[in-house]
Amino acid sequence: MTAVIPPPRTAAGLLATQLLTRTEDGERLHALLWSPDPGWRMISSAVLGGGIGERAWILNAQVSHGYRCTDPDRHLAALASDAGAHGPGVGLMTAADVSQHAHAHDGGVDAVVTAGIEVRGWAASTAQGATAPTEPGTINIVAALPVALSDAALVNAVATATEAKVQALLDAGYDCSGTPTDAVCIAARTPRPGQEVHAFAGPRSVWGARLARAVHRAVCSATTVA
Repeated sequence: MTAVIPPPRTAAGLLATQLLTRTEDGERLHALLWSPDPGWRMISSAVLGGGIGERAWILNAQVSHGYRCTDPDRHLAALASDAGAHGPGVGLMTAADVSQHAHAHDGGVDAVVTAGIEVRGWAASTAQGATAPTEPGTINIVAALPVALSDAALVNAVATATEAKVQALLDAGYDCSGTPTDAVCIAARTPRPGQEVHAFAGPRSVWGARLARAVHRAVCSATTVA
């Protein structure tokens, strides 16, 4: 495996990411890496670094179609290490080409979305669930807010981002709520003494509304590209 790190790819607002390129098994694959300054707390459903906690970076890595690695967390950790990321982080993966990502900004909130929507459907399906997803497919949502959020507000932010994703899919003409392997990561500032910690991030709160609009626009753009 080889990895190449070009200069940082500029993006408006908080989510200025690097586009990384590597070769695995003869296939050219990309990844997006966000390594912000210290002081971020994140909530994520990602296979690496999921849950709530202090995180130093986010990696959204493209993998090959038919990916069958049994330890994707280790794979993602190795890719992040090769890219120079240090400390605990969040690692997501997708079979979509992450170089075709979409970025949106609203009132200080940034969202970056990658979308692979070949395998999609409704969340409340009659199909029986599996013990683990069999495809890495995926709409991956990464969003950053420049304010501190309580634990409850972080959970609220995940719900808001997911609602905005579904709204965007319907607006784009897709008859679905997502793919079976969608993932999300929301980053907010680590609370500091004397700093306001926002208790709400629902779609009608100030920051939740901005998050929803940013995610909606990014998902619309990403699914148009896809």
